[in-house]
Amino acid sequence: MSAFRWAVIGPGGIARRFAAALPHVAGAELRWVLGRDMARAQGFADAAAEPGHAPAQAVADLAGLLAQPELDGVYIATPHAQHGDLVRQCLLANKAVLCEKPLVPNLAQAEALVELARQRQVFLMEAVWTRFLPVYKIVQTWLQEQAIGRLCGIQSSFCFNAPFDPSSRVYDPALAGGALLDIGIYNLTMTRWVLQQALGACPEPLSIQASGMLAPTGVDQRVCGMLNFPGGLSSQFICAVDGFADNGLRIFGERGHISLNGEFSSATQAFLHRHGEPPLQVQAPLRFNGFESEIEETQACARAGLIESPVVPHAETLATLAWMDEIRRQLGVRYPFE
Repeated sequence: MSAFRWAVIGPGGIARRFAAALPHVAGAELRWVLGRDMARAQGFADAAAEPGHAPAQAVADLAGLLAQPELDGVYIATPHAQHGDLVRQCLLANKAVLCEKPLVPNLAQAEALVELARQRQVFLMEAVWTRFLPVYKIVQTWLQEQAIGRLCGIQSSFCFNAPFDPSSRVYDPALAGGALLDIGIYNLTMTRWVLQQALGACPEPLSIQASGMLAPTGVDQRVCGMLNFPGGLSSQFICAVDGFADNGLRIFGERGHISLNGEFSSATQAFLHRHGEPPLQVQAPLRFNGFESEIEETQACARAGLIESPVVPHAETLATLAWMDEIRRQLGVRYPFE
């Protein structure tokens, strides 16, 4: 099989994890790194180079990069507010796109990009790597086989403490900062995933209730939310950049519960607790760092001529953004570019 030649746009911390995973994916090659600072981009490329292989080429011109006939796919890891224009230009150049979550800051932008991907027949996927983790294959089986009986509720937390800096990616409204888009998306996308596995589809919520605390810059630094679904089913979550939590995911049923403790977004173990029985603990280690599966998915889908992934389809990206739009509306968070 011929090599799948990648470019990275935005050589930051999350992109380093992507680049580190590439050697663990058959046929994947990092060929270009696009950044505003050429020295930093070349340093990224040099650090990512495999022993005995030439490093990727650092470039500063997006149009020139997208004109490369050998370029197969682009991984976008810039701040959220910059995703939309970059994704659009990649799709117009007929380059497959794997874009860090959230795909864009709001539903309207995402709808336009999904329509463009369909028009151009080019692959586009939001990089929700958690949905690809091996441990969730096991949890999927438990839910589909109703190991805990009828689903009753979901709780999750994702919090860390980032010191306030108005110019940082987390707190700057011009960069689409805030806890919800940065980490709350994990709570919401995995809520949808659990409902899909347990019920066959994620129902529309009867109501969404959100409260929280805004940073001095006006972005959300803490969000507490509840989504209420038919049948008395609810999902409660908290996400924050001003404190810590256990960052676990708990799924409650009529005969027991499932828990993924500590960093459910990158979990490698899960517990099945059934009433009256000792808990069952399962381990599902990552092959490398967890990013390898979404890379493989992008390559396989793009080579097959697909425009979306069945694991993270466009409809999931749009639905999650619709929830986040409503939560931000309730909190009064609006970005200057909206």
